[in-house]
Amino acid sequence: MTTPVLPWIPDRHLDVVATLAHADELIGQVGELVFEYVAENGDVFKICEVLDDSVSNAVIERIAPIAKKIPLLVADALVTLRAAIEYTLFTEVGFLSERRLDDKQERNIGMPAYNTYAEYARWLKKRPKNTPDVIANGSELLRRVEGLQPFHRAVRPDLHPLALLTLYTNHAKHRTPAVTAVRLAAVVNEKVPPRSPSDFEPGPVVPIRVGDVIAKTPLGERVPVALFPAIGINRPGTEDWPYLMDELDQISSWVREQAVPRLITGGSPPSEGIPASYEIGRGHDGERDAIGLGTSITANEKARLRHGAASARPSMVEMLLPTSAELTRETLAKWVAHLNDGEVVERVERFKGFVSDFGSMSGNAKVLSELRDEALQFASKHRG
Repeated sequence: MTTPVLPWIPDRHLDVVATLAHADELIGQVGELVFEYVAENGDVFKICEVLDDSVSNAVIERIAPIAKKIPLLVADALVTLRAAIEYTLFTEVGFLSERRLDDKQERNIGMPAYNTYAEYARWLKKRPKNTPDVIANGSELLRRVEGLQPFHRAVRPDLHPLALLTLYTNHAKHRTPAVTAVRLAAVVNEKVPPRSPSDFEPGPVVPIRVGDVIAKTPLGERVPVALFPAIGINRPGTEDWPYLMDELDQISSWVREQAVPRLITGGSPPSEGIPASYEIGRGHDGERDAIGLGTSITANEKARLRHGAASARPSMVEMLLPTSAELTRETLAKWVAHLNDGEVVERVERFKGFVSDFGSMSGNAKVLSELRDEALQFASKHRG
């Protein structure tokens, strides 16, 4: 007899697994649009030169507009994640209650989010008398709710995932969808390629605006630089602009790995975690079996893989071009194009150390020859 998939999740809670998969799909759509913007757009920034005495300023003249669908999808994803928590709580209250709840009782079921214990205590004191008994003060289910509160984070409880989720979704429901803007993730001097992550000059932690000076050089001197754009999201009511995909990943991972399991079990999350996604686009005779075929790879991890592969492909072509007279740029481009994102990144990660200037790296001759032979084998199969 085979062990059932996710045995710790009762059948009554299986729908929340689909809800979480839907949220991951929405985040995946955000990632696709972000990739198209920062990696395929090609001209996110338009730069102009402004002279100032003996200095040449590189000034942002234009920023390509961000697709309106991005903040709308972000809001949808966050609202779905909050719904996953609410669904779980509501389902558990209904199951534990000995009788059917009336409309007033159902309206009093909701997940609080407080950054201080004092605020939480005031909420407890003011709760309506017709709150269902199974979630009344002193109940086991309320203990689970309390254990997920932001005030348990000793430093910056406002950055607790539940606090952030509540902040974003309240803003989306009552004000406007997520506010996004372009950030400059890094500036690279192409004359001096970075040899370690610390060599990157990080961009500002706030959005780039038209008129911003991103570089200063003496008149007459030309310094080629590469700009790496990213999309940030504004935490409502603050000046914080974290990277959009990282923020979504932090919140969604917490909901899937902590909030939902702990609300269901009342203890530490089980070792067999909920998959990030599974096939929800069609019906299944056995939903658990379908969930078991899901993946733990999140939308953000897929996006990171795609970005990494996109930057690695042209570098691999330049790296391997001098290794054999039989390899042409066209052949190498076809070879790296036929590899999927994971295969490209896996090959790059075979190199020791930080991969930036492939041609000048030492100690990786064996890896280089292996990739050369692989490319030659591909060329031989596809010749003519």
